[in-house]
Amino acid sequence: MSNSSIRPQTIQTKKLILLAVLCAIAYLCVFVFRIPVVSFLKYEPKDVIITLGAFLFGPLEAIIMSIVVSLVEMITISTTGPIGMIMNIISTCAFAAIAAFIYQKKPTISGAVIGLISGTVFMTLLMLLWNYLITPFYLSTPREVVADMLLPVFLPFNLLKGGLNTAITLLLYKPIFQVLQKSGFTFKYTAFQSSKKSNLILLWIGASFILISCALIVVLLNFSS
Repeated sequence: MSNSSIRPQTIQTKKLILLAVLCAIAYLCVFVFRIPVVSFLKYEPKDVIITLGAFLFGPLEAIIMSIVVSLVEMITISTTGPIGMIMNIISTCAFAAIAAFIYQKKPTISGAVIGLISGTVFMTLLMLLWNYLITPFYLSTPREVVADMLLPVFLPFNLLKGGLNTAITLLLYKPIFQVLQKSGFTFKYTAFQSSKKSNLILLWIGASFILISCALIVVLLNFSS
C-alpha cells in the first residue's frame, strides 16, 4: 500500500480523535464549570471548546460537536430533557458555526474577531426568539411572563455569554493551535500562526479586558440578586 493512500486515512483518524477529545473537554466544562448568572440561567464554557474545534476544522464540525455534547449532557447530567438539548444545540451552533463560517471566508485576525462578534449577535437574536417560543413550556409559565423576561434577562445573559466565549476563544486559540501542531496535527492556514506579535498582544489585551469586564458583570449580577 502506498504512502499516498495511507496519509489521508491517518489525517482523518487524527481529526476524529481530536474532535472526540474536544467533545469530552466540552462536556467536562458543563459538568465542572457552571456559573450562575441571572435567574435560572448559568454559563459554562463548553461553547469555547466547540468554537476552537470549529476554527480548526469548520462550521460543520461545530454542528456535529454541539449535537454530540448536548445529547450526552441530556442523557447524563441535564434536568431539562429534550427541550434543554434543543436549546443548547441552537445556541452553540448559532455562535460557533457562524463564527467559523466567517473565519473560513476571511482567515485573518480581523476575520476571527468579526466572526465571533457576528456569532454573538446572531446567537443573541436567535435565542430571544427561541426563548419566547420554548421557555413557557420549560418553566410552565404564561408566555406573557417570558416576554417580560426577554430584555431584562435573556438579552443581557446571551450578550454576556457571547462576550465571554469571544474573549476566552481569542485567548486560547493560538496556544492550543501551537500545542496541536507540535503534536503532529496539521491544519489549514490560520491567522494566528502568521500574525505579527504586536497584533497578537493587542488582541490578547482586548480579549482580557472583555473577559474581566464580563466576569465583573457576573459577580455584580449575583451580588445584587
